[in-house]
Amino acid sequence: MRTRRELLHGSAALALTYALPAGLIGSARAQAQDEIARPLDVPYVPTPVPVVDAMLDLAKVVKSDIVYDLGCGDGRIVVRAASRFGCRGVGVDLDPERVKEAKANAVRAGVTELTRFEVGDVFEFDFSDASVVTMYLLPSVNLKLRPRLLKELKPGTRLVSHDFHMGDWAPQTTREVGRSRIYLWTIPPRT
Repeated sequence: MRTRRELLHGSAALALTYALPAGLIGSARAQAQDEIARPLDVPYVPTPVPVVDAMLDLAKVVKSDIVYDLGCGDGRIVVRAASRFGCRGVGVDLDPERVKEAKANAVRAGVTELTRFEVGDVFEFDFSDASVVTMYLLPSVNLKLRPRLLKELKPGTRLVSHDFHMGDWAPQTTREVGRSRIYLWTIPPRT
């Protein structure tokens, strides 16, 4: 399976980005339950479980954390955080099929009481009570989200991104896991 980085830099990315209208990519997402009319910003590419574990470890997740996954896909990061650490988690995704899959994965893992999944737009979703935010989005989406993350998250909140940076906001730490790179930032104190 190709990573988002490979999709971005390969010829498939050009076809994906330029040959197909955004609304055709994952057409199920364009028909979100709550009538979200927004086209997909990111193709669905699941994060491998070893990378999920490394993201959670890098963020030093503990039981008292609330982990939000922006663009949660099948919910694997939230479900894994709840399973491994007993913490609460919330996932949001534009695609109702992915959200349905995430809920089913939480049932299979026995963590429904700790997890919540919603169809929603990460640019409008309230993630302000998170203590950890995870994402596997694209650089352009990260940069667009960055002002909200810095403004709305509490100082000390850990932010972990799979494969993609935040522009000139240098990460505190990066880690390589296989062919993936993970970035960690901490929301700074308000000035």
